[in-house]
Amino acid sequence: MDQFKISTLKEISVAGLDISFTNSAVFMVLAVALVSIFLIASTSGRALIPGRWQSAAEMCYELVANMLRDNVGSAGRAYFPFVFTVFMFILFGNLLGLIPGAFTFTSHIIVTFALAAVIFVGVTFIGFARHGFGFLRLFFPHGAPLWTAVILVPIELVSYLSRPISLSVRLFANMVVGHVLLKVIAGFVVLLGILGVVPLAFLVGITALEFLVAALQAYIFTILTCIYLHDAIHLH
Repeated sequence: MDQFKISTLKEISVAGLDISFTNSAVFMVLAVALVSIFLIASTSGRALIPGRWQSAAEMCYELVANMLRDNVGSAGRAYFPFVFTVFMFILFGNLLGLIPGAFTFTSHIIVTFALAAVIFVGVTFIGFARHGFGFLRLFFPHGAPLWTAVILVPIELVSYLSRPISLSVRLFANMVVGHVLLKVIAGFVVLLGILGVVPLAFLVGITALEFLVAALQAYIFTILTCIYLHDAIHLH
């Protein structure tokens, strides 16, 4: 499990608070840099007939825009920059982790939970800002008999409060399981020598699958963010 170990590269302490620069921070900065380079370089030409990189950038843009439009409606436009940033950051973080020797920062619950917590707090703030205390109607479905409030309100409240946990654990668990599986099978390839052809074939297939999982988990994290935004803006 050494591949998931966070190591300190530069010790930094401010007022007794440890904010040391770690390998996780390095790859987060690298992900941001690569996203910036990808988007700036692919859209700087603004060709009428897009090339490969511009097409890829436009595809990412359309994917997130469609998610917001389908799940939130026109009210979701204001939140597109944030949602798009979250999608690209997670996508590049997942893909970077597939490079041999790289560090997968999305395989750490503290990173995924921090992202989920920001989304949870932000969505809750948006809900109260738009509806005031009327946002609490989210915890009691419209049209339900009043006597069911004793049952439905606690269930809806627990479901709502568990959102940052489920959102973060889903991404973290999928990244950890995928990388552990790759490591185990790679170990069999080395140990079996010439007989390791079979596990090597499995390794190639699982690696291809992990690229799909990396993109899929970024998509799932983003679409759930859109669904939470829908609840905050439109309630049920």
